[in-house]
Order: sequence, then C-alpha cells, then structure tokens
Amino acid sequence: MADGTGAITASIKDQVSEAEWQARVDLAALYRLVALHGWDDMIFTHISARIPGPEHHFLINPYGMFFGEMTASCLVKVDLDGNVIDKTPYFINPAGFTIHSAIHAAREDAQFVMHLHTDQGVAVAAHAEGLLPLSQQALIVTPQLAYHDYEGIALNLDERERLVGDLGDKRLMLLRNHGTLAVGRTAAECWLGMFFLERACAQQVMALSAGRDHVLLAPEAAQAEVCSQTGMGLGMIAGLAWPGCLRQLDRQSPGYTD
Repeated sequence: MADGTGAITASIKDQVSEAEWQARVDLAALYRLVALHGWDDMIFTHISARIPGPEHHFLINPYGMFFGEMTASCLVKVDLDGNVIDKTPYFINPAGFTIHSAIHAAREDAQFVMHLHTDQGVAVAAHAEGLLPLSQQALIVTPQLAYHDYEGIALNLDERERLVGDLGDKRLMLLRNHGTLAVGRTAAECWLGMFFLERACAQQVMALSAGRDHVLLAPEAAQAEVCSQTGMGLGMIAGLAWPGCLRQLDRQSPGYTD
C-alpha cells in the first residue's frame, strides 16, 4: 500500500529474515541522512546494502522515490545480474546497478556502497589536482581515496571491471567529473567515510575561492602523522557517531524504519 508520496506504508518486516530487515533499516537510514544533509540529487544517485548470505543479493533504492521518502520496506532486492528478487511495483536505476553490482561482487567488505552527486563533490572530482591536503578532514580520507576517470553515464557493464580495479582496496573514491563514492563494512563506516570526504570537498571549494596561490597545504610531516593516527580506519569512531545519527533521524525524519 502506498501513501500520497509513493512510499510504501505496509511493513514487510515479518516477511524477511532478521538480518535482511536490519540491512533494510540501516540502508533507509543512510538515504534519510543524505537527504537531511542536503546531499541528495532528487531521484538520482544511489546507496546499496548487501544482504548477509551466499546469494550476494543487495538492496537499492526504488527509482523515482526521493531520498527523504525512503523506508526499510520500499527498498528493492536484486541479484548481481540485475534481476529483482521479490515482487515490487518499483524498478531500479540502471546506472546504479552498474556501479553497485560491481563493488558488491568484488569486495566482501563492501557491505554498504554510497554514491553521491553533491556540488562540492563533483567540483573536486573535476579538479585536475583532485583532493588537496588542505584540511584535517582531507588528511583523514586521503590514504583511503581512489580515483576513477569519467566514461559517461554508467550504463556500460564493461566499466565495472575498470571501476573495481581503480577502487582496489580503498574505501573512498572520487569519480572524475561525476561525484563521490564510499564503501563500508557497516552503514556507520560508510556514512562516516562519506561525511569526511564531503566535508573535505566543501572545505576545498571554499578555500580555493581565494585562488590556488593563496591556500596553505598541510606540511608533509603532518600529513604522515595523520595517516599514522588514522591507520586503524574509521570503524570505532563511526560506531560512536552512528547512534547519534539515528537519534537525529528519529527527531527530524521519522518513519524510515517502516
């Protein structure tokens, strides 16, 4: 059953496993957080979550719904060939399938994959020098940052191999002339990685408004120090921040758990 926004109101919680339901709730939370931060692009861009199990099924947004409308029950379950597994009135974004199926298939640790088109993310992705060591946030993400050259709208399945090759074992990526991408073992890790990357991009755009000759790059010794300080990754601090993010959603964007 759908309401006036097109969102499914009837919960499917009793129709799926506990593990799948948790993945659905976490993924819906990511969509709502992106909308809450103003990082959505109407119905475009996508976030996905792999469902635990050997099938490599994953969840992705129903094409046509806004991120602020997303619920745990409306997410679409597909396999690595793009087949929709469960009956749904929705279909998926083909470009989203290309990007997300590639990463879920190649990386066991990529339980969550987020791709955005924010103004600041696209701006830095289009900058010849990429992300510069201008801020603490930039220094935190740089060791985990990969780059992938633009090949057009991601409809060509042949691009998947090159995308995965460029990502390697990194957890963050700038898609040249296109946007940002983050992967995580948990929704919290994926979110915090993207949060730092997007903040770093926004700070760079603001800093460069004064001109490239007037910005102060972090000293190389400081860059190395931050790299060593964050060598264990973002998992622990992501786990600390995530409950607060969910409380924020409960206050400002309730209903994602439906």
